[in-house]
Amino acid sequence: MTHFNSVCVYCGSSFGTDPAFEAAATRLGQVIAGAGLRLIYGGGNVGLMGTVARAVLDEGGKVTGIIPQFLEQKEKMLDDVDELIVTETMHERKHLMFDKADAFIALPGGVGTLEEVVEMMTWAQLGRHQKPICLADVKGFWSPLLHLLDHMRAQGFIRAQTEVPYLVAKRIDDVLPLISDTLDCIAEPAAGTVNAPLNKL
Repeated sequence: MTHFNSVCVYCGSSFGTDPAFEAAATRLGQVIAGAGLRLIYGGGNVGLMGTVARAVLDEGGKVTGIIPQFLEQKEKMLDDVDELIVTETMHERKHLMFDKADAFIALPGGVGTLEEVVEMMTWAQLGRHQKPICLADVKGFWSPLLHLLDHMRAQGFIRAQTEVPYLVAKRIDDVLPLISDTLDCIAEPAAGTVNAPLNKL
């Protein structure tokens, strides 16, 4: 099993309408801390964002929060984290989150969450990184995005040579094993083969 040190979690600054989303955020925080991983996240104390961070902290885990100045009050910074970074811009925040994370997980969220995870998919598609990207498909939340990606393939906008790499986990407890297995495949490809697109593993 490939060792990794940190995961970046993208998720909503609200709770959504289904209690399953908050429960999933809590469980994800627990498994991240239990695996000895550092959580990299958006720095807020509200919604699913605050839930996952507090769950990591409650289990004795380590948390890095990264938040831009203009969101300090709106997203109510979580001061209990052991590392809190305040950036000047959203772009600086996103680059730091990318640099500090070994993998990315998307819980349910809004357009900000969507934008962040799709950007990581785009960077991977363009060959800028091979860090695993996992959609935590809680109650089928990401199904519309998965259908859209399939539609893009069918229409010829995503082709074999420009495949979009991602993983899909139906259960929170499957997220970290999927990421670890993917890192194993990247680190040790079979002789005479090339790495498969991550969404096909």
